[in-house]
Amino acid sequence: MFNKQLLGETPTYTPDKLVGRVTEVTVQDLTGDFSKMHIKLQFRVSQVQGQDALTQFVGHDMTSDYIRRLTRRKRTRTDLTVDVVTKDHWNVRVKPMAITERRIQTSKQRVIRTIMAKLVTDVAAKQSIGEFVKGVISGDLAKTIAQGCKPIHPVSRVEVRKSEVWAMGEIPPPAEAPPAAAEVPAPPPAPEGPTPVPPAPPEPAPEELTPEELPPDEI
Repeated sequence: MFNKQLLGETPTYTPDKLVGRVTEVTVQDLTGDFSKMHIKLQFRVSQVQGQDALTQFVGHDMTSDYIRRLTRRKRTRTDLTVDVVTKDHWNVRVKPMAITERRIQTSKQRVIRTIMAKLVTDVAAKQSIGEFVKGVISGDLAKTIAQGCKPIHPVSRVEVRKSEVWAMGEIPPPAEAPPAAAEVPAPPPAPEGPTPVPPAPPEPAPEELTPEELPPDEI
């Protein structure tokens, strides 16, 4: 999903004890984007190949201080928990939240929850797990939810604060390296010393003329 980037190192006595371990890394560490330092991704080791432990995405979370900064006084926070299935049959539990600038009625919150559940389910059904996770991290899913909730009440911020993988589906194939270009055989080395000059073709012998063909002064 992330082109086999290095997440870190971990010690072990035997390779089989690595399977099942969970490592956590921020999006900033993977992409270098400082604005995504509050998003933490979790990966679980699925298999070991030599000195490499291969992992699979199992969920993400946001730091608690970032959530607290969003939920200030006189605002309404609407939370939702919905289970979705991606196009490649991954079962994921998603927890989005919508925040409004002022307090809203409970009836509007119920409608906003219904809209969020439908939008997240529809988006997940059309995307693979890799596309869905990238949409969550980049904020594209949050923008889709904000546009859908706007007719009910304008929301100031939408975040997918947490996700959990409940069942894995099809494993995305690893990125294949581009095929190597065919090697062109090198020309044979030139012989050392001066280049031999090919002999000139022999000149044709002059034709003999009969006395009748000779000029008068040569008879």
